[in-house]
Amino acid sequence: MAGLRDAVRQEVKLPLSTPYAFDFESGRISIVCPEVPDYGRSPLADVDNPNYMRLYRYADLDALIEMWGHVRASNPELRVRHRLPSEISADHLSGHLILIGGVAWNQVTSRLLPMLDDLPVRQLSVPAVADGEIFRTRDSRDFLPLWEERRGAADDEPSKASLDASQAHDAWSNGARRDLIEDVAFFARLRNPYNHSRTITICNGVYSRGVLGAVRILTDDAIRERNEAYLANRFPGGQFALLMRVPVVNGEAVTPDLEIAGNRLFEWSPDEQDIA
Repeated sequence: MAGLRDAVRQEVKLPLSTPYAFDFESGRISIVCPEVPDYGRSPLADVDNPNYMRLYRYADLDALIEMWGHVRASNPELRVRHRLPSEISADHLSGHLILIGGVAWNQVTSRLLPMLDDLPVRQLSVPAVADGEIFRTRDSRDFLPLWEERRGAADDEPSKASLDASQAHDAWSNGARRDLIEDVAFFARLRNPYNHSRTITICNGVYSRGVLGAVRILTDDAIRERNEAYLANRFPGGQFALLMRVPVVNGEAVTPDLEIAGNRLFEWSPDEQDIA
């Protein structure tokens, strides 16, 4: 007890436990997922609907289900809850936090990112991307998704109102349909700024495929052990941030293999002086 007291008094940062995977020794675990705006919701998201379903209020459902199932199975003795940003309390903020989705629809992410002063990655809106937010590093490098014009018969471009409602402006360029072939994912694991004995994990993307790709680097059973080994060797202190390519094939996000150098766009750790 004396050692712990001295560590606190001297502001010594104790090592993070289980820094790479989602196996936590103790504490509340809260998964915070963005909420679909009113204009994009299903009628079943209305609490007055007799067939109301709460999950229809969540955005990034693919990423939420992937993360929830994995974290719940990995921590059977701990309390794991998923919450909308509007439902987050002080108790949630003091536990392990897993933030899914970007700054536009997840107010907890937008509130916490400025508190992580050392983090050299920010997410912001730019005119070139209407339906998401790109990533910019401190040295002013921008990371954007890749699109490819669709070959074959031309489609009629939907109305602006339809594109607004479906958040699909970027799928069209100069009246031509195009396909997303690569998204950008952001994954960060740091100390929770509200409680340094707990962690904050950020899983984000320019679009939803990037969010899912960020989640799956440590949940996909085909690849997570290799990714965990890479992170353990690359970031022994347990705190880090990555920007990654997420290929999209037939509409599905492909989990990034971190051992492939081309998948890693940017790497950073507060324990290192250099930024890659």
